[in-house]
Amino acid sequence: MNRLLRIAVTVAGLLSVWQIIVSLNELPPYILPGPLQVLETWVARAGLIARHAGITLIEILLGFALGSGLGAVSAVLIGYHTGVRRWLFPVLVIAPSIPFFALAPLLVLWLGYGIASKVTMAAIIIFFPVTASLLDGLRRTEPGWLDLARTMNASRTAILFKVRVPAALPARASGLRVATAVAPIGAVVGEWVGSSAGLGHLMLH
Repeated sequence: MNRLLRIAVTVAGLLSVWQIIVSLNELPPYILPGPLQVLETWVARAGLIARHAGITLIEILLGFALGSGLGAVSAVLIGYHTGVRRWLFPVLVIAPSIPFFALAPLLVLWLGYGIASKVTMAAIIIFFPVTASLLDGLRRTEPGWLDLARTMNASRTAILFKVRVPAALPARASGLRVATAVAPIGAVVGEWVGSSAGLGHLMLH
């Protein structure tokens, strides 16, 4: 209850500051509408917003599933296989520095204006935090657990899936938390570049 109260107070405070800034500076709605104007528009255009939001939500969920799944597989492969680690780890280090927004036009050209390019964009953005967090968790497994498993003659595969992967689940959860926050960015950016529906399309209009 206290947590909900804190959240409510924080949201109310931010909305109040927003409204005060708009009122004191007499900003026109096309520059910065007040929260009351935003609420009125939501109510007046609820059907339109809900339809486009539903499309974006599907893109986010599909991108999240694809990106998190591929990220988990990549992290396990890098952590288990030396040859894979030698080839993929440098890519994992360098790739996040690439401006992913620059890939959106290429994805639209390659995959079209449909849902595929938006799902791919969201999956790419999600892939790296999930892979990095899970790989970090695999590498930080408690050494005593690994020594105990080797003492019991456990194979590398058994150690990976029965010791290292379960121990890395908290790190994976952190990566998924980050992925949840960035997934809408990929979908909306893809819609900005080229789409006929979705919240990004609606924002442009």
